[in-house]
Amino acid sequence: MGEIQKYKDLIRQRVADGDLEELAADLLKAAVANNGNWAGLWDGVPALLRELPPEARSGVADGLVTQYHSEQAGPNARQNALILLGIVSRDLPPHDRLTAERLSLLDGISRQHSFGWGARYENLIEAELAAGRPVAPAVVATVRRSVLHAYQNEDLPRTAKKLTEPPLNVGEEWAEEALRETGPAWQRLLTHMATATAAKPSPKWDKQAADLVDPLGPDRVREAVIRWLTLVGRPRTFELERGRYEPDVNSAYDPYNANALRGLAWLLSLLPAHPDSARALGVLVETSLKKVAGLGPRNPKVANAGVNALARIDSEAALAELARLATRVTYKNTAKLLDAALEARAVALGLRREEIEELAVPAYGLTEVGRAEHRLGENMAVLEVQGAKAVLTWSNAGGKPVRSVPAAARRDHAEELKELKAAVKDVDKMLSAQSERLDRQFLADRTWSYGTWRERYLDHPLVGTLARRLLWTVDGTTAGYADGSLRTVAGTPVTAGTDVRLWHPVDHTPAEIVAWRDWLERHAITQPFKQAHREVYLLTDAERTTGTYSNRFAAHVLRQHQFHSLAAARGWRNRLRLAVDDEAPPPSRDLPRWGLRAEYWIEGDGGEDYTDITDSGTFLRLRTDQVRFYPIDAPENWAHCAGGEYRMGLRDGAEPVDPLPLTEIPPLVLSEVLRDVDLFVGVASIGNDPTWQDGGPGGRFREYWTSYGFGELNQSAETRRLLLDRLIPRLAIADRCTLEGRFLHVKGDRHTYKIHLGSGNILRTPNDQYLCIVPKSNPSAPQAGYLPYEGDRMLAVILSKAMMLADDTKITDPTILSQL
Repeated sequence: MGEIQKYKDLIRQRVADGDLEELAADLLKAAVANNGNWAGLWDGVPALLRELPPEARSGVADGLVTQYHSEQAGPNARQNALILLGIVSRDLPPHDRLTAERLSLLDGISRQHSFGWGARYENLIEAELAAGRPVAPAVVATVRRSVLHAYQNEDLPRTAKKLTEPPLNVGEEWAEEALRETGPAWQRLLTHMATATAAKPSPKWDKQAADLVDPLGPDRVREAVIRWLTLVGRPRTFELERGRYEPDVNSAYDPYNANALRGLAWLLSLLPAHPDSARALGVLVETSLKKVAGLGPRNPKVANAGVNALARIDSEAALAELARLATRVTYKNTAKLLDAALEARAVALGLRREEIEELAVPAYGLTEVGRAEHRLGENMAVLEVQGAKAVLTWSNAGGKPVRSVPAAARRDHAEELKELKAAVKDVDKMLSAQSERLDRQFLADRTWSYGTWRERYLDHPLVGTLARRLLWTVDGTTAGYADGSLRTVAGTPVTAGTDVRLWHPVDHTPAEIVAWRDWLERHAITQPFKQAHREVYLLTDAERTTGTYSNRFAAHVLRQHQFHSLAAARGWRNRLRLAVDDEAPPPSRDLPRWGLRAEYWIEGDGGEDYTDITDSGTFLRLRTDQVRFYPIDAPENWAHCAGGEYRMGLRDGAEPVDPLPLTEIPPLVLSEVLRDVDLFVGVASIGNDPTWQDGGPGGRFREYWTSYGFGELNQSAETRRLLLDRLIPRLAIADRCTLEGRFLHVKGDRHTYKIHLGSGNILRTPNDQYLCIVPKSNPSAPQAGYLPYEGDRMLAVILSKAMMLADDTKITDPTILSQL
């Protein structure tokens, strides 16, 4: 700091004495002393230089050119010379001083995401503007992004305001597509879009937008905006430089363009309602919430703008998107906006929130449950729901099935065909969302009147494809849909009733559960999620002994980010554990229907030297502890992120609240909460990682990995074992497979293999040697015939491994062959 002040005083003295010969050299020495940062202690020096008379500044500029070309000047000194040259030569008559070198430096700046506020690169820009040369669009983009930083000097925003072209930043495919629209009307519209910097549009913003749409036409604008939005989230057209510990800026949105995306979302809500607008906004919300390394969600502000836009559109399609997103979005602030939007719509219609979600599901043109026929000229298209997917099939004028879209349909009915294909995608997305919503109804403990239930569930064109594969309780009688009607397990039709509830196995005897499993199998019904085969978690003797907590899922090691995603998907609140001196509450799930809050106690694990953390300081792994229940309004517990005792955070003299005895927790609630926790462990445990045979970093967790990867089965694995016991005899490899205890034994030609039913890990003869086979990230379910439920990825992994190993002489993968 003393050296900086020395140079600052020296510069002032040189200016006062008019000693301009030495001033240029001293300025460069000063820049080195302060690492090229012309901010902080250097405030006032640039202004001092600009106050010099033009002749004096011209002399300093010439001195800087001399210094630039001197043999002693290195890269940093040359860059500082260019910046100082921009400062002192501002407002001087145009002169060709280091123009090529300045343009080269600007080219380097164009590949930066942004620059620090003390760099004073705006002086390079001002020099270009003073010379009458346009600034490259990529440089304009860097300047605009830099202005959006929290800290900036006062000159940079003034310079940025002069950079009005192009209206959007280049580098993103959607923005460059928008910039291809020519004409002043489009340019004015795009410029206005970039002014969407508030959380919601003002009436003035809306009016200006509407006025800008008029000369272009609403249909033309809608089609263009939707075309641009389909390109959002694609890889950048050119990459920006990224530091080792910086977020992945190339996968994030350009922050300047993000404002324009908010504006485009608002703009769609001002145009006449159209299904394509709702679809585009729904995709924008989901794309904007995708995770980016080191950053988190791409841009929650854009996602929120999409939700607000959908809430402003009064149409069935917009309401459907809101309802669908409410089942998928886990980001807290956006989820709150979705809840508020649906609640407001429910209040406006005089309905309860859960009813608006039911009524929001459109038919998507289905004229009966899971099916619709569409005639396009002489050709027939049939849209049919098959399991979890919508399928479009075609037949020609003679009624003969054809494998692809007939040429006449593509030629003469392009718009209808486009809408049909969009409907297929809509149905697929809504099926997934409704399946998740139905899976959450167990803890909601809903009851419907029989007539309402038939209308909204059993006979609904889309939801009916799910509801007819589930079991229901009608006035206390369990019923499922088969052979065209609702039936009991004995096949007796159920044609009327008063109250309907979703069936849960915790309320029924083992004999009844087995009977319904047999019934599903006889009718070849594949349930959209586990229901008849759903795991039931009853209170154990150990939990009766501990009284207020369960240790059933303690002492596990989980991958933190995978756990975090699963928790959010199942409705749990959680905060990532960071390797910092901070505290956090445990993952928790509110159960308002029951007045309860469930907690799962965890702590971060960074290894002995905190080496097991991400570049952003997040623990890679967690250790698990107790599951507890509290009244829903009890104060939260808190503990240090790296471990330690949980303590209740009390305020304003509040008294601590004891955890509730597990014997007081309703069996349905206990079972569903423990099932969630079992899912977290079953999916996120490092014991499921087939590459962990060496014990991981430093040989750690080897004992845990072995005990989990080959140990006793948890409840979900036991369910899987029961299913495999029935399934294996039907497989083509049945004669090579046997179930023994925790393993599926598979006899190959090279070896005999043991596949663990919980982790999918494999041991092979002789001597139970470990065989590492890493499944693909999204393996297709093997062709194993009928399965009674969807969604068990580990079952698919086990079956695919079994089929491969039963025919092990045909294995060609060199990684696997080296182990055989």
